[in-house]
Amino acid sequence: MTDAIDLEPGARLISTRCSTQVIVVRAPRSPLQLTCGGDPMQLLDPTRSPTLDEAPAGPGGVVLGKRYVDEHSGLELLCTRAGSGPLSADGRDIGLKEPKPLPASD
Repeated sequence: MTDAIDLEPGARLISTRCSTQVIVVRAPRSPLQLTCGGDPMQLLDPTRSPTLDEAPAGPGGVVLGKRYVDEHSGLELLCTRAGSGPLSADGRDIGLKEPKPLPASD
C-alpha cells in the first residue's frame, strides 16, 4: 500500500482535502492508508498552519468531538476539527463509535 502510515496513540492527522483534523486514540494493529474525502491524510506539522477553510459537517461529514472506529484494524480516532469527510481506512468507511449504554439507576 503506497500511502500506509504507521500510527501511534496521540498522533495528529490533517486532511489534505478539507478542514478535518483527528487524533489517534487507539492505534491500528498494522500500518494503514487513512483517507478523508478520498485523499490521503497526513501527519500534522506543528510548524505549518493549515490554510483550509473550516467546513461544517453535513451528511457524511466528520463531526467535532465524535469518535470514529474501524473495527477491522482496531483504529479509533477523535475529531478535533470538523470537516466534510468522510473518513476511510484501507478503503473501508470508518463509522461513528456507538456510545456505551449507561446502567439503569433503579
